[in-house]
Parts: sequence; structure tokens; C-alpha cells
Amino acid sequence: MALGGGTFIGQNKKLPGTYINFVSAQKATSLIGERGVAAMAIEMDWGKDGEIIEVTAESFTKNSLQIFGYEYANEKLKGLRDLFKNITKAYFYRLNSGNKATNDLATAKCSGTRGNDLKIVISKNLDDETKYDVYTYLGTKEVDVQTIKEASELKENEYVTFNIETLEVTAGKALAGGTNGEINGEAHQKFLDKLESYSINAVGCVSKDEATSKLYVEYAKRLRDAQGIKFQVVLFNCAADYEGVVNVKNTTVEDETGLIYWVTGVIAGCEINKSNTNKTYDGEYTVNADYTQTQLENSIDKGEFVLHQVGDEIRVLVDINSLVTTSNEKGEDFKSNQTIRVLDQIATDVASIFNSKYLGKIPNNDAGRTSLWSDIVTLFKNYQTLQAIENFEDQDISVGAGNDKKSVAIDTAVQVINAMEKLYMTVVVE
Repeated sequence: MALGGGTFIGQNKKLPGTYINFVSAQKATSLIGERGVAAMAIEMDWGKDGEIIEVTAESFTKNSLQIFGYEYANEKLKGLRDLFKNITKAYFYRLNSGNKATNDLATAKCSGTRGNDLKIVISKNLDDETKYDVYTYLGTKEVDVQTIKEASELKENEYVTFNIETLEVTAGKALAGGTNGEINGEAHQKFLDKLESYSINAVGCVSKDEATSKLYVEYAKRLRDAQGIKFQVVLFNCAADYEGVVNVKNTTVEDETGLIYWVTGVIAGCEINKSNTNKTYDGEYTVNADYTQTQLENSIDKGEFVLHQVGDEIRVLVDINSLVTTSNEKGEDFKSNQTIRVLDQIATDVASIFNSKYLGKIPNNDAGRTSLWSDIVTLFKNYQTLQAIENFEDQDISVGAGNDKKSVAIDTAVQVINAMEKLYMTVVVE
């Protein structure tokens, strides 16, 4: 006898049998999104053109030669080492695109002057005279070797594609003609257009050009305010008067905008329950930080992120953004980057919960809204456990029906905790 079986939606089966649904128990979605993701568009001597390149801290350490054309400890990568001191991942975009170095044996995989340091060496194999060893060198470092009988057996490597038709012994032929190319006015815009689909905590720009800085400011305002995508932009000497922009004041001896790398890293990597106030600069640049107390006070008033000298160390004065003008909607608290981190994290996490678990999946009825309320309450309790917020109670969040059948409306209040910055003590001597 054939029996019915399988899963069921409604209790309307005709055949006798066993119908069982296996479902996961609904758990409160309370994970707090991780921080530590930055993005930068930079000039490179080597690298992919027109693409966003994802680089983790681990791959930067191990594979910087392949990605950027230089080994990890090279002076050329000083800024990137500063950046990665406080982040776990970065998205890079190459602003410049020139010519690829080449010769009659090979062509560089990437454009740029670093390709001119590539060299091809062909020698007889010591163990088998019918074979050849084809070496690729970048500078003095051997980056590839292939042992073959025929030129047709050669395979491209991470650095070159081969043009060899006949194998002949050569002591070494350098590639030539590689150029970096100029950075045109559209390069930063192309980067920002591509970056929109990535989730980041901060994007830094080392340009001193006012028009370029304005481009980043408007980009931050559009994504933060119109699209709800939360991150901060780190710029040099840009009084944006906006909480989404961090205005770096200090220059460095080596490069006027060199500090942007480190500040972008600390802004992206700082956790929501931490502050960068008084953080020690541990990078490789020589920071110009000789300011008077009056100058430092003025910098705070101007919304400048400034580092100052404390004994033998260079430290962050106050973890603030460029907001100067306050209002009923944005009070003094919005000048604090720690406050902005918490508020941005709330916006990002709540959106993640709704989009992944509720959007198009859960009915907009009392049960569905109660479930959403429970998830958000759990999330806020986690913030409180981390000491990012305080005095939170379940009733501080309400989830109700919106203006139409597909909408929900959430109202909440939050008290953000900031790290201690000032101590006032009165001592009574009797």
C-alpha cells in the first residue's frame, strides 16, 4: 500500500501517512557587525587597473609583492603598513594606469614602473640538457621558475605573460617601457562608484586637492543620509562640518598627507565601545605635532582631528569628527566619533537583521513585529553588555505598524557611552 509522506504547509493531505516538517528554532538575531574594514584609492607602481582589490591583513603581510609589486618591508609600502596596524581588511583601487613593461620574451601583467624591474633568465637545465629553466625575477628576487622542453609549454605567472617562440639561453633580459600614467580627474569618481557595493567602516583619501576632497564629502553625505550606508571619510585639511568626515590636521615630514593612512585605520578599526582619544601613534611617519595649548583648543573648536606631543610620544588629542555647527537634531554628542560609531553600528546592524531575516519573509502582523522587536532588544542588550550604551530597558524600543501594510515603524531612544576624557577633582584641605 502506498502511503503519503513528506512535508506539509496546511493539514489538507488526502493519503494516510506521516508528514513531518523539520524547521530551525527561531533564534534572536543579535550579532554585532565586525569593524576594521577600510578603503583607499592610491597611486601604485604595480597593480590591477580599474578594479577594487580586497586585501586582508594576512595577505598584505604574505603577498604584498604579488599585489603591490613590493615586499612587505619596502619603504614604498610604509603608508599601507600604517593603515593595517588597526584593520583586518582593506579595499584598494589603483588611481593610475600607464603602460606595461615588455621585451621580446615577456610582457608584464600590470602596468607601471615596477614592471621595469622584471627580468627573464633562460638557462639549460643541469639535470637534463634537453630542457630549459625559465626564471622570472622581480628585482633580485626569483618569483617564478619553469622547467620545459618547448616554448609552448610556458605558462603565464603572476607577473608576466610570455612571448617566447624559440628557447635560447640568455643571461637575463629586463623588461622596459613600463609607466605609471597620470591620475585623471575621473579616477576618484570611478573608485567611489565601484565602492558603493562594498561594506566599509572608513575610506581615506590622501589627495590635497579641494575638488577631490569635496567629492568625498558629497559621497559620504549621499550614502549616509540618503541611502543609510554608514561609514566615515578621512580627509586632509577639509573643514566639512559633518559628522561623517574626519578632518586630519597634522602633516608628516615625509609626506604632507602621510598621516591619512594611520588615521583611516584607527577610525575603521576602533570598536564601538572604545575611543581613539589619547591613542598613541605607532606608525612609521615623522608626525609634525608641535602645537601650543591654545592651538590645540582651537583645533577642537574647528573640528580637527589632531595628534600632539606628550613627552616622547605622539598621541591623538580627541577622537572627534569635523562637525562644528550643532542643532536640535545634531547636538554636541554628534561631534564625538565614538558616538557616531555606536549610532552607525545600530543603523547597520538593525538593517542587517531586517534585510536578512524579515524582508519579504515574515508577515507584518503582531507576531512578526514582536519577533523583530525581540531581535532588536537582544541586539541593544549586547551593546549595553559591551558598554557602548547604558540605561537601556526593553520598553525603550517599540515596533508598530507603518503607514501601509508592508511597513513597520520603530521608535527608540539610546544613551551612548563615551570614554573618559576629562577629570575634575576638588580637594579640600583642612
